[in-house]
Amino acid sequence: MKFIISGGGTGGHIFPAVAIANEIRRRQPDADILFVGANGRMEMTRVPEAGYDIVGLDITGLQRRLTPQNILFPVRVFRSVRKAGKLIQEFRPDAVVGVGGYASAPVLLAATSRHIPSLIQEQNSYAGLVNKLLGRRVNKICVAYEGMANFFPADKIVLTGNPVRAEIAHGSRAEAQQFFNLDPTKKTLLVVGGSLGARTLNLATAAALPRLREAGVQVLWQTGKLYYPEAQVQAAPYAADHFQALEFIRRMDLAYAAADVVISRAGALSVSELCLTGKASVLVPSPNVAEDHQTKNALALVSKGAAALITDAHAPERLYDETLRLLADPARQQQLSGRVHELARPDATKDIVNELFSLLK
Repeated sequence: MKFIISGGGTGGHIFPAVAIANEIRRRQPDADILFVGANGRMEMTRVPEAGYDIVGLDITGLQRRLTPQNILFPVRVFRSVRKAGKLIQEFRPDAVVGVGGYASAPVLLAATSRHIPSLIQEQNSYAGLVNKLLGRRVNKICVAYEGMANFFPADKIVLTGNPVRAEIAHGSRAEAQQFFNLDPTKKTLLVVGGSLGARTLNLATAAALPRLREAGVQVLWQTGKLYYPEAQVQAAPYAADHFQALEFIRRMDLAYAAADVVISRAGALSVSELCLTGKASVLVPSPNVAEDHQTKNALALVSKGAAALITDAHAPERLYDETLRLLADPARQQQLSGRVHELARPDATKDIVNELFSLLK
């Protein structure tokens, strides 16, 4: 059987797509799976690292101001739809999956116009523009939050949760401490600003390094590519205290296993991983996303007593006050951990692939 999986742009789209592909391959080892992404975006690197072929389309999003890219946008869309149509004709997939992001639009338009079974997976509590536009054309829509009939036809929606890499919840704490060269007698803080990094979290963390050393806390700090050179310099004087600035953490299973508390953005993938790993967290939703959907993602946890929340605007002053209080309070850590774990959907990937395969019968 043949499948095309399209979309990307951020880890929040790419890693769920890879999880879906892995589950298809687990069930059908000889399945032929082709990814379609956007040239220049991180999926063009991350997907081959996961062992899959990918084809890039020359497509970008619309900017909110007049730019040369916006002038070229209609041309790029036309070329991408034409290339996607050619890919569909040559590859002849049995089904197509879209995970959001620029590249999924032309692929799903080409697939649905040819009546090929199609499914989209929406990670967030507020649907992305591409998925909203395609919702009426596809056969199934797998969602992670309730109330998504505001965006999609109710009869196509299936509540599955978000696909998360299965290994993420099975890291060994002892192996993690050895892998990252951590002190097993110290509390460990994990700071992750999403796959691309987060300026607010990076600035707040850099400012808090002396306080963290004084509190006897060690730090795994994923900075993202842009901030990494500066963060390396800032963290260097604290190397003996086990402070590590890392551009990107590939072994997130071990990073979560090592962490007592996590500071994180509230992207859909991050929230799903926190649920699955059962980690006490302080969420700082990004304000630079459509319809403030990260705040909605975070509130889904906070309303159930499953996480703490600090706004991006308040993070410079309040983030590390809240974090250090939580690190010093094992009882509250345990309470948040238990409640967030109750919200996990460990079978999300299997349920999505069940829906995909049901379209082929």
